[in-house]
Amino acid sequence: MIRRAKQESESLEIASLLALAGGIMDAYSYLVRDHVFANAQTGNMLLFGIHLSAGHWIECLHYGVPVACFAAGIALCHTIKLSTKEERFHWRQLALAIEAAFLVIVAFIPAGRSLWANGLTSFACGIQVQAFRKFHGRPLATTMCIGNLRSGTQSLVSWVNEGNPASLRHCLLSFYVIVCFVIGAVVGNWVRPALGIRTILLSAALLAVAFLVMFVDRESPEA
Repeated sequence: MIRRAKQESESLEIASLLALAGGIMDAYSYLVRDHVFANAQTGNMLLFGIHLSAGHWIECLHYGVPVACFAAGIALCHTIKLSTKEERFHWRQLALAIEAAFLVIVAFIPAGRSLWANGLTSFACGIQVQAFRKFHGRPLATTMCIGNLRSGTQSLVSWVNEGNPASLRHCLLSFYVIVCFVIGAVVGNWVRPALGIRTILLSAALLAVAFLVMFVDRESPEA
C-alpha cells in the first residue's frame, strides 16, 4: 500500500524510529523532568503565559527556557544544512548525531537540574523537527501529532469522497506515525520506573539506529 520512499531520510523506517524517539522524549520530559513538554511547545507557551499573568517568575523560566532552546535547535539544524560540505555523511545524519549526543548528556544531568535537562531535550527536539519534515514527499512531524492528525483526517475524507489511492496512502502514513509516537510514550512510561533519568537513553539509541539506516540508500547532500 505504501511505496518505498525515494530518499532514505523520508523512508517509513526513519519515520518509525524518529516517532518512537519523539514519544519517549515527550513522556520523559513530562513524567521525569517536572511536567514540561519537550516537543509540544504550544503547551509550554500556554503555561508560560498563565504563570506570567500570575507573576510566577520561576515558573515562567521553567516553561520559557524549553521554548527558547527548541528555537535554538531549529536554528542550529538549518545552519548545519547550509554549511555542511562533508560528503561522507548527509547533513541530516550529522543533525541526528548531534541530537543523540545531547540526549546522552541529558541522561546524566541530576534529577534536581530539570531546567537544564528540559532545555537540552527541547534543543534536541528542535533539531529533529527541522531536519525531518517530510516522509514519502508529504509534510509529517515525528515529535508532535496535531499536524499529522489534521492532514491524516483530511486525506481520509478526500479518499472517501474521491477514491484517490494517494489520499489513502497519506492517511495511513499520518496515522501510522501517530501510533508510533504513542507507542514511544507507552514504552517511555513502562521503563521509567527502572531507568529513571536514564530513560532518555532509549531515544538516543533509536536515533543512533536511524543514523545507521540512512547509510542504506543515502541521498545527495544537496537534497
